[in-house]
Amino acid sequence: MTGKATWWRTGLGLVLTALMLFPVYWMINVSFTRDTDMRKTPPDWFPLHGTVEGYRAVFHQQLPYLGTSLLVGLATVVLTVALSAPAGYSMAKLAPRGRGVLSFVLLIAQMIPGIIMAMGFYAIYLSLGVLNSPVGLVIADSTIAVPFGVLIFTAFMSGIPEELVQAATIDGAGRFRVFWSIVLPVSRNAIVTVSLFSFLWAWSDFVFANTLVGGGSRRPITLGIYRYIGNNNQQWNAIMATAVVASIPATVLLVLAQRYVAAGVTAGAVKD
Repeated sequence: MTGKATWWRTGLGLVLTALMLFPVYWMINVSFTRDTDMRKTPPDWFPLHGTVEGYRAVFHQQLPYLGTSLLVGLATVVLTVALSAPAGYSMAKLAPRGRGVLSFVLLIAQMIPGIIMAMGFYAIYLSLGVLNSPVGLVIADSTIAVPFGVLIFTAFMSGIPEELVQAATIDGAGRFRVFWSIVLPVSRNAIVTVSLFSFLWAWSDFVFANTLVGGGSRRPITLGIYRYIGNNNQQWNAIMATAVVASIPATVLLVLAQRYVAAGVTAGAVKD
């Protein structure tokens, strides 16, 4: 019975995995399919007469947008970690007044719909003259990532033994030195987790980008894909090729950082 139950669960898991991965397969399939074959009935399950025109279009037309997305994503990571790591250290080790209320506020901030925040940013950026700017997009994306980062760092740093902090204090280290030389290096898993999620949020952002960035080469890749969508022209192989190329950085980062993320989101234990 145990063997049958195991095979049944394995088979069910494979079926569910195949269903979840099918959109990815279809995205890759369509990226190699010619426009003339797009409306065939039934559709081609494999691009037997494939083309790489979609990928040629991506590398000739989408590189500026990919560069903007990469710049915005990396800058969002830097700003998010720079703000959330000290805040998490303060809440975990310095016990400021009202930290319970602040944690609740951070949770509430994550529940605010992005479109509401985008309209607020639009009004502010319009008065400041920073619309259509990567800097404005970085700040907007960071407002989503920073609350999450503070909560992750707080949970992780709370698990760092007090003896470690007290030993550094006895040796003459101030609060900043303790944070920089002791707490931050030990919090590697939390840093990787927060960095990964903040990059993915910035990389895949559409609402802020569509509201705060208009046209030109400063658009991120989520808006660059609209180059191929029109009333009378929909280049589906180019659209899907762009989606495939845009998925590669996120996929690579997830594969490389998965073990750090698993440790970071289950923060609270002492790390070596």
